[in-house]
Amino acid sequence: MATTSQLAVIRWLADHQQGMVNLLRDLVNADSGTYDKAGVDAAGAVLAEFWRAHGLSVETHPHATFGDGISGHLPARDGGMARPILLLGHRDTVFPKGEPERRPFTIREGRGYGPGVADMKSGLVIEAFVMAAYAATGGLSAPLTMLTTSDEEIASPSSRDLIQNFAREARAVFNAEPAREADGPAKGGNTRTQVITRGRKGGIFLKASMTGKAAHSGAHYARGRSAILDLAQKVAPLHALTDLDAGLTVNVGTIHGGQTVNTIAPSAWAEIDLRYVHPEQRAPLIEAVRRIIETPTVDGTSGSLSIMGEFLPLTETAASRALLDIYSKAATRFGVEVTAEFTGGCADSGLTAAVGCPTLCSIGPTGGGGHTPEEFVIIDSLLPTAQTLAVAVAETALQFE
Repeated sequence: MATTSQLAVIRWLADHQQGMVNLLRDLVNADSGTYDKAGVDAAGAVLAEFWRAHGLSVETHPHATFGDGISGHLPARDGGMARPILLLGHRDTVFPKGEPERRPFTIREGRGYGPGVADMKSGLVIEAFVMAAYAATGGLSAPLTMLTTSDEEIASPSSRDLIQNFAREARAVFNAEPAREADGPAKGGNTRTQVITRGRKGGIFLKASMTGKAAHSGAHYARGRSAILDLAQKVAPLHALTDLDAGLTVNVGTIHGGQTVNTIAPSAWAEIDLRYVHPEQRAPLIEAVRRIIETPTVDGTSGSLSIMGEFLPLTETAASRALLDIYSKAATRFGVEVTAEFTGGCADSGLTAAVGCPTLCSIGPTGGGGHTPEEFVIIDSLLPTAQTLAVAVAETALQFE
């Protein structure tokens, strides 16, 4: 049974559905590829302006290279210093500069399209509106904080410490990565389904660098030591480390190398993606990759391995299961049936879970096609998802200390 304060928030959100669409449009049309600091900061300014317009305090966490972190804050209604609930999300996208100009936010047949519309600007929208709704209706029994970061798409090199510092102070985290549609019909017939995430793999982005010796490929072939040949002979052994039953995958995603077509390649490098399920799998997997890279297959070559970025696994705990139960019960009030699945994809939720903060991920609006021109969000999922989060946040404030 919803409390009087929850009912006020639910009604406030229902009265602001068009506002959600408008904010989503503005965020999607803000060009915010990860490496475009000015663009990511411009998207942050859209949110900061929204927060201030709704009476929330705003804090900037500057960074010289990547976009700044920004956070919005709503104190507890009694003014106390209880631990906050943290709403988390990133505003960077994987798309090249100019993408919103080429295909700006549009709505077709009930779906919103545009770069980052699902991953994860629609999630930022519902979090921002939940913050605004509580600010407009008297607040919560706990403080409410929203943190949006700038480089999740490359494993949060500048945001990791910021995220984990916020999580250490929080009682629970809701990360609004997009929810997914269920494959089949909901048990309740016409009930809307929402598939969220109960666990995620850890992910490591590695760079393997090979050094050989240049030589003219016609006149002095034997003097050369091909870094490309050395690297090429290591690709199959790397992929052979994959063990699907154990949840381990190794993928050589990119390869570069060489100098000219008529030169024995003096250098080559590759980017390697590792995924694992359990924290104890991490070190042995990295060591196995390192042995392959550092063992020459061509005499006179050498190899080295470095970590470019890393996501931590989101591991299910008793506290996260309790959070899922709160969220699922809240969703039923709005005709939404929630299921939770494990996924090989990575997210910042692994960082918050790693410091012991109960975390629930993929509670954003329902969408799909992330990282592609077909990326979409179901517009009609914005309101019930926002209302579900609002109720879940209120219940979490009561049940989590």
